[in-house]
This record gives sequence, C-alpha cells and structure tokens, in this order.
Amino acid sequence: QVQLAESGGGLVQAGGSLRLSCAASGSTLSINSMGWYRQAPGNQRELVAAIVSGGRTNYRDSVKGRFTISRDNAKNTVYLQMNSLKPEDTAVYYCNADRTMRGFWGLPSGYWGQGTQVTVSS
Repeated sequence: QVQLAESGGGLVQAGGSLRLSCAASGSTLSINSMGWYRQAPGNQRELVAAIVSGGRTNYRDSVKGRFTISRDNAKNTVYLQMNSLKPEDTAVYYCNADRTMRGFWGLPSGYWGQGTQVTVSS
C-alpha cells in the first residue's frame, strides 16, 4: 500500500501562483509514476502533469508553459508549481502514484491523495 499526503492549494487571484506538494509513504519502491490530476464539478478527473523517476514528464496542453512538475526521489515527494493561474484551473487537485505507466499517460490508476481545493478568482 502507498499513502499520499498532499499540501498546498487555496484561493488565489487570476495570474497568481500556488505550489502543491505530495509526499508518498509505505511501499514507495513500487512507485513508477507520480503526478497530479484535477476534477472540477461535473467534469471527469483529468491528468494535469505526471513524472517518472527518471525525470520524464507529461503535461496536459492547457497547462504547458505555466505549470511545472518536479520530483524528489529521495523524499518520495512530487511538487506542482502553478504559475499564471486562470479561473479555469479551479478544481480539486489529486495526487496520484502508480506502479504502472497508466497514470503517467492520463489513465486514472493506482493510489490517490485526499484532494486539495484550488480556486482561482477572476
């Protein structure tokens, strides 16, 4: 089992920045991909960004150039730096850890954090 503890999130004005953190514990040696998904009311959960231990990243198009995902393998922690936030980024953001590559490619799979709310006001 893998447990994920998220921090960060909150309310910010459009154009502002936030940083999300997610620390994994438990059977972390089995983790391949770590990343962030988000879900807005009435929408499906969607991949925001993911990273594997070797550093390869995958971003959804709408956040490219604004969000940066990074990973500290020694601390089993993944970060999401979100800049130039837009109201359409408003959602609950979920940390994801997956033993496979499904999570990396946007197929919801593996373990999930409890979610943290990000609200961007216009």
